[in-house]
Amino acid sequence: MDEASTYYLIDLLALLLATVVVVPIFHKIRLGAILGYLTVGAIMGPWGLALITQVELIRHLGEFGVIFLLFILGIELKPEKLWQMRHLVAGLGLGQLFITAAAIYGVAIWFDISQQSAIIIGFGLALSSTAFCLQLLAERGGITTPMGRMSFSILLLQDMAVVPLLALVSVLAGGDAETSQSGFNLLYAVLAIVGLLFAGRYLLNPILGRIVASQDPE
Repeated sequence: MDEASTYYLIDLLALLLATVVVVPIFHKIRLGAILGYLTVGAIMGPWGLALITQVELIRHLGEFGVIFLLFILGIELKPEKLWQMRHLVAGLGLGQLFITAAAIYGVAIWFDISQQSAIIIGFGLALSSTAFCLQLLAERGGITTPMGRMSFSILLLQDMAVVPLLALVSVLAGGDAETSQSGFNLLYAVLAIVGLLFAGRYLLNPILGRIVASQDPE
């Protein structure tokens, strides 16, 4: 085993041991596991005690954790429930995204921030952390509740909107010399949004309808 792998295992064991100690304490004082994990990371990270040396490898491990969390939620999500949520995803999700972005945009303009920056800030802060929100819902057993389904619908729409929003950011960040390319990027962003709406209306809805009608538990 090379030296990097040895340090990685040491970092991982130290992180797990610290988590086992700190997270139950945060549960005991009703602050939740997420704040416990953040506290452990802040204490042991490069800006704390610097006990973690292989930061990039630990970051990759964290990405896998988010992937497995979403995978588990996908396993537990029944097709008929997803079909019932289609109006929440389109209506509540889009409403939350644009209303929140508009409110933050107005505040940014009030602080004399440029229009392009205000748009980017508005849409950026309108998005939520799927991993954090789902972890909080899972801790409180709220994923299967009506409020949990509404929250999941909003998070699902936000994840779908990331790619068009990234294209919009590239358009707004372009200078005068990139006007032509920015126009194409804006067109791509509009086409991506239209494509998402078309796929949801004419492709996803019929597919989910067939799945629900088949009554197949798989």
